[in-house]
Amino acid sequence: MARQRSIVHHDDDAHLAKLGHKAELKRHFSPLAMLGLAFAILNSWTALSASLSLALPSGGPTSVIWGLITAGICNMCLATSLAEFLSAYPTAGGQYHWVAMISWKKWVPLLSWITGWINVSGWIALVASGGLLGSQLIIGVISFMNPNYAPQRWHQFLIYIGYNLVAFLLNAFANNLLPYITKGAFTWSISGFVIISITVLACASPNYSSGSFVYTEFINTTNWPDGIAWLLGLLQAGLGLTGFDAVAHMVEEIPNPTVEGPRIMLACVAIGVFTGFIFLTCLLLVAGDVTNVIENPAGPLLAIFSNATGSKAGSICLLIFPLVCLLFATITIMTTSSRMTYAFARDGGLPASRFFAKIHSKHEMPLNALILTTALVVIFGCIFLGSSSAFNAIISASVVALGVSYAIPPAINCLRGRKMLPPRPFVLPGPLGWFCNLLGIAYVIVTTVLFLFPPALPVTGSNMNYCIVAFFIVIMISVFQWFVDGRRNYKGPQIELVGEDLADDGYQNNYPDKTDDRSVESDGNGIREINGHGIGELDGEVRKAELKG
Repeated sequence: MARQRSIVHHDDDAHLAKLGHKAELKRHFSPLAMLGLAFAILNSWTALSASLSLALPSGGPTSVIWGLITAGICNMCLATSLAEFLSAYPTAGGQYHWVAMISWKKWVPLLSWITGWINVSGWIALVASGGLLGSQLIIGVISFMNPNYAPQRWHQFLIYIGYNLVAFLLNAFANNLLPYITKGAFTWSISGFVIISITVLACASPNYSSGSFVYTEFINTTNWPDGIAWLLGLLQAGLGLTGFDAVAHMVEEIPNPTVEGPRIMLACVAIGVFTGFIFLTCLLLVAGDVTNVIENPAGPLLAIFSNATGSKAGSICLLIFPLVCLLFATITIMTTSSRMTYAFARDGGLPASRFFAKIHSKHEMPLNALILTTALVVIFGCIFLGSSSAFNAIISASVVALGVSYAIPPAINCLRGRKMLPPRPFVLPGPLGWFCNLLGIAYVIVTTVLFLFPPALPVTGSNMNYCIVAFFIVIMISVFQWFVDGRRNYKGPQIELVGEDLADDGYQNNYPDKTDDRSVESDGNGIREINGHGIGELDGEVRKAELKG
């Protein structure tokens, strides 16, 4: 068994080598452990319930329930679209690598650069969201137990720092334990979902809200027009389902990635929508007076638990499940963010890339990239000290940035006739592929615009959505870095292949009708076409090649 596992890992590492990278990370995650990591990041029922304050004032129960279904369908379309790319190119770079493989050769460096920066910044913002949600729940517990408590922003900021410090220490010094942690996270999350759902329904019986309230009640306290308000409520569902590309950035640490990667990506979204729908339905059935839920200083989730159980102690016991889930989420999001940062640095996309692309010899993980991620998360969290709407802004930034990075690869592939991917295990049939690609892209365009809106009117300095400011800063830094360094030195993923590899890369197996004397066309930066085929159409994924003989 050990010998078979070694052979499989060797084949996976050889495939990675053909994508231009030496295998430096251990493939110590089983498919179940990776599913645990992916679902710990989505943790949809936890994220959806912890962020009820985003949707209840902006559409009420209709936004909570049907917003999840809407976002679930659209995110599943995006996940299936990206699963095709993951099956073809299983590398930690993910979206920016895929963009480089399918783009027009003239635009490869710039498009890959933009995608990489957006993806890196999105994951850093998502790390911040875990600590913010957790700290918000803890502040709610204090307010719940002590009505005279006056919460200060710096109180929540310190809890936020604590969440991220624990996540950093586990990622830095317990890398070998992460597969066990992610399995435990999956078990804990599903157990919490079942236990809380049964408990609140049993305790509240028979005093349930009506079905019409749960599925048709509309509430708008934002002063936005009703249609806009409902669409803004999609931010809650977007948060609960974003981050499914985690498996792409961790794919170099699982065996058989071309098959297992797409399966895990789709499974975590499907489980997220299923558990989220049931859990939110249960919460709304026992919510009681929704006005009190929205305005309760302890937060909507704790207010619902209290109404259902009638017990402060019981409510806090139930809250332990989502609190621990959010800690697991912060740990696993930080893991994924550090791998994404490492991968982009490995290809020269960041300042001081050589430093941030180093793998620590003892801990066998990208420690420098992890430190960078943590430092930026702390800085990003400082926004909270100056703005009451920073919570919305940071969550908006993560959802928007990751959404944009999800849409770029399928958008380019559609513009090129969906013909740029090589043979792969996971393939969407023609009409279904077009449908999934186009619906996912349309969803991203709509939500990208809407999630930059302030959460309520009138707009003031304190409730302004500073997501657009964060985006502007990221864009300015990336543009500056592009002109300083990227324009001259960044050519996209550093893909290298020598003649023997080109001859043995499976070309004849995948294209038996073609001869093997392949003519190579280069743009001076590396191979772009082989016998007239775009680099993405063949599985000799090559750039910067040195042909022998």
